[in-house]
Amino acid sequence: MTRGTGPTSPAPIEQELTVTQPATTTATAGPIALVVVSHHRADSLSAHVASRAVDRLTAAGYTIDFLDLHAEDFDPRMTVADQPEWGNRDKVYSPGTEAHMRRVLAADVIVVVFPVYWQSVPAMLKGWIDAVWNYGFAYGRSKPRLAGKRILWLGLAGATADDAIVPGMQQLLEAQLNEGLAYYSGFADSRVGLLPDAEEQPQSLDAEGNLVIGEAISGDARTTHYAAFDAKAEGFVDDLLAAALVNA
Repeated sequence: MTRGTGPTSPAPIEQELTVTQPATTTATAGPIALVVVSHHRADSLSAHVASRAVDRLTAAGYTIDFLDLHAEDFDPRMTVADQPEWGNRDKVYSPGTEAHMRRVLAADVIVVVFPVYWQSVPAMLKGWIDAVWNYGFAYGRSKPRLAGKRILWLGLAGATADDAIVPGMQQLLEAQLNEGLAYYSGFADSRVGLLPDAEEQPQSLDAEGNLVIGEAISGDARTTHYAAFDAKAEGFVDDLLAAALVNA
């Protein structure tokens, strides 16, 4: 959907994607990359992009910790146990949240993959941020515990690349994720990689505000389209890694 921008990766796309689910590892040799995916379908385009990111990071020498929020049955609802206590920045949160905090803390690089819903992140991912990026851990200290880390937010959008909504969507996501979250938590580098054209049927609004759904791409055109889509996603990962090398 163009305005809702919540691609669910139509079945024809999903059936042809190669999606692997890397196992979470506790290895400590070399740099660690935490790859987080938030999508309810294991065969989604989002899962596919996360898998490609894993391949890129692995090739660059990173040990991968793969976090599929739905597969691990993360509960996005806030609880009393995970509610911040403003007078106690050393509060011990619920065991599950503390475990996620350790995974974030161990990572040198974080890549988060998600479909863009209403120009924001899905509820599952928002709940993870609320509970895990919590007071005393991600913020609330003069010296942030997450200082120096790098993060890439890969958002898949149903809008077409030439849709007038895309620049504003980029700005909103950057304000929320780069400025409102990562900068506030001490990250050295946070960037949003927006990936429009996620739907195989292009959707847009005409001058009168009517929804226009184009014909689904197929054959060689479809193959070319998603090869370019993959290359753009991988380019965002490569740029993050190159920046890390330059600034090391």
